Amino acid sequence: MIKAAYYEKKHDETIQCNLCPHHCLIKKDQVGLCKARKNENGVLYSLVYGHLVAKHPDPIEKKPLFHFHPGSQTYSIATAGCNLRCKHCQNADISQASPLDVFSENTSPDVVVQNAIQSGCKSLAYTYTEPTIFYEFALDTAKIAHKSGLKNVFVTNGYIEKEPLENIAPHLDAANIDLKSMSESFYKKICNAHLQPVLDSIKRYHSLGIWIEITTLLIPGYNDSPDEVKSIARFIADIDISIPWHITGFHPTYKLTDAPPTTISALENAAKIGKECGLHYVYIGNRGPGEDTICPNCKKTLISRTSYHVTNNSIKKMMCPVCNNPIAGIGMG
Repeated sequence: MIKAAYYEKKHDETIQCNLCPHHCLIKKDQVGLCKARKNENGVLYSLVYGHLVAKHPDPIEKKPLFHFHPGSQTYSIATAGCNLRCKHCQNADISQASPLDVFSENTSPDVVVQNAIQSGCKSLAYTYTEPTIFYEFALDTAKIAHKSGLKNVFVTNGYIEKEPLENIAPHLDAANIDLKSMSESFYKKICNAHLQPVLDSIKRYHSLGIWIEITTLLIPGYNDSPDEVKSIARFIADIDISIPWHITGFHPTYKLTDAPPTTISALENAAKIGKECGLHYVYIGNRGPGEDTICPNCKKTLISRTSYHVTNNSIKKMMCPVCNNPIAGIGMG
């Protein structure tokens, strides 16, 4: 086990973890809510350092990141554990499990970077579970990746404290951040978390110069009212109208099975609201058309996508070839 960062000793060998906004008070021989950090004799250790439950190439579009080196491959890694308890988690078998109960393969940061390079990947993605809970391994790997010419990407719920985010920021190039709702009650009931830390994180990622894209899973009867959709879109637009917003469809899963799948019309209506709120790039994910990148000025289709794969990219020097309008992103063409 590797000694963890961001904790302080309290009384009676109790430790307070300060990595994320939960600030878990962890008694001797116990673990935090994420199940990935353990108090052993007054010292906090990471139980997941290098213990990977996933390591393989993916299209960058799968993260989803549509404005960050489109068409490239990213090397995805994950460990067990998460600091949220989302009732609709599609990766619950690894995110909600104890690291001791999930098969993993012990891997070093050097080997991860070497495998990514050999796989022809342009970046590393810390994904599938919450990268914050394997922070120490992510940080060590990200540093080596940058030295080796690879980019680093977080796919995250945004539940991280200010200091650790600022510490890893120089080594992060992009992030897709979930904004699950604009309702505190949703976050408390469905995710066992609070809304405000996520909103603060999104703003902080952007202010630190990390390219961000936002994803919202639209759940019928939970977060899909026009007022809530508009509230999410306005929050994003108030930060930057060029931030891409991915609106994705829900399927009943894990502990949230009382809601039906999201209809295509609901996704299309949400996308329409996003555009009406001024967002330049709004995408409908995992449900048919709606993944192409359109020039916000002349409406020309610039990047065509099918099932996470780019089939055409006409962007030249980060500009629309028709009207010369700048296209936001990194490595767009």
